[in-house]
Amino acid sequence: MAVVVLDVLDDDAQRVLRQIQRTSTARGVLVITRIDEQQLVDAAECGFVGIVRRAETTPERLVQVISSVAQGEGHVPPDLLGSLLEQVGKLQGQVLAPRGLNFTGLAAREIEVLRLVAEGYDTADIAMKLSYSERTIKNVLHAVMTRLNLRNRSHAVAYALRQGLI
Repeated sequence: MAVVVLDVLDDDAQRVLRQIQRTSTARGVLVITRIDEQQLVDAAECGFVGIVRRAETTPERLVQVISSVAQGEGHVPPDLLGSLLEQVGKLQGQVLAPRGLNFTGLAAREIEVLRLVAEGYDTADIAMKLSYSERTIKNVLHAVMTRLNLRNRSHAVAYALRQGLI
């Protein structure tokens, strides 16, 4: 767990957060004096999913946020949450969906192939079921496994299950 205390999230601070992200797999909590919507997105991009304003920070509150982040949850100041969700919706609608993607980075076709692999279908069955060639199915699986650094079909299915994709 990384806890960082800042006044503002300027370029220098972002470099520090990115360095922490590169050298650790820990999720982070950011205690900050001032933060806007874009800085919130920048902090989240660096793995800091617990954001608390200094003015709202008490020892008890900080422990609560750290505990929730350690359990896989996030914390964002309520006044920033609405605008963050608006940005997420716009990103999905304007950028990802027209390209056949979602926030997982997987296309609907890739998710469908993984779902069928999870159901036990082999490459030929999946190709027939989806009206693609076997080569296309193999290419889809290879692309997913390469992009996500997955070792084999079982690992890909496990990843898809953990991410709630199938």
